[in-house]
Amino acid sequence: MDIDAGNALVEAIKPLAKATARTGSDAGLGGFGAFFDLRAAGYQDPILVATTDGVGTKLKIAIEANLHDTIGIDLVAMCVNDLVVQGAEPLLFLDYFASGKLDVAQGRAIIAGIAEGCRQAGCALVGGETAEMPGMYAGGDYDLAGFAVGAVERGKQITGAGVKAGDVVLGLASSGVHSNGYSLVRKVVSVAGLDYAKPAPFASGSVGQALLTPTRIYVKSCLAAIRAGGVKALAHITGGGLLENIPRVLPPDTMCAIDGASWPFPPVFAWLRKTAGTDAQEMARTFNCGIGMVLVVEPGRVAAVRSVLEGAGETVFAIGTIEAKRSGEPGCRVTHTEKW
Repeated sequence: MDIDAGNALVEAIKPLAKATARTGSDAGLGGFGAFFDLRAAGYQDPILVATTDGVGTKLKIAIEANLHDTIGIDLVAMCVNDLVVQGAEPLLFLDYFASGKLDVAQGRAIIAGIAEGCRQAGCALVGGETAEMPGMYAGGDYDLAGFAVGAVERGKQITGAGVKAGDVVLGLASSGVHSNGYSLVRKVVSVAGLDYAKPAPFASGSVGQALLTPTRIYVKSCLAAIRAGGVKALAHITGGGLLENIPRVLPPDTMCAIDGASWPFPPVFAWLRKTAGTDAQEMARTFNCGIGMVLVVEPGRVAAVRSVLEGAGETVFAIGTIEAKRSGEPGCRVTHTEKW
């Protein structure tokens, strides 16, 4: 590894990490490990929750479009959005950044995005690993992985165990494709003969800019909704789309009935469906289709929870209900998709 380049990157990102400092951590870089004081963060009897994730082949678009400033937000989002569905507050984040040859300017742009994601989530960027591995990565290729740790007071964790028929399903609008399904997205772009630098046929800006719109981070709004009371379960809509992710948080004797006409189908998904010739059910199994986070809420608390979410900046849709599940039924059903 180019030790001088590595040292230069560490110095360049120290202010970025410092800007994410929060109670319980000083977010300092350069040591062999990082301390976090749970008691200083206000926890009395916490349970730790940990996640790890990446951003998949969305990285290839960032590399080919030479746009690296938001991919780090995606990395954080994919981890911290998984934490909050357990009712956990993200506390700290670490990243793994590997390339064939370290480019300090590129690395700083990537980690600036990670720091921005941490700021949005309210967690501290406490460290990470930067690896230069010639022969492992070709040209300007690189890889990213993220690791997040959060906490929830014992007895306050969200498990979905209390979900029952009649509960209401709220959907929070996504910012776009987020960070799943990009192997298909890239194939569609290729088949359509599009250039990442040319104007997008489904959004303002270039194709690359539109497809690199960062994953929305739902942490602060969802934590506020949980504290308001009445939230029984949450599902982060990632790989597997609506059909596969919502059942993960439901009891086995329940299912989710989604009305596909209850929110506007974003133009990027309409373009992907038309260009790929994909049917609506396959779209719902592959993409978030405009809903990036789902909350299952008891009926009497829907108005209050919705008010909290909207006050936190979310666009909220009542997209369905929980029903009793009959033998042989799927865990999630999406209907009224005629306009998708």
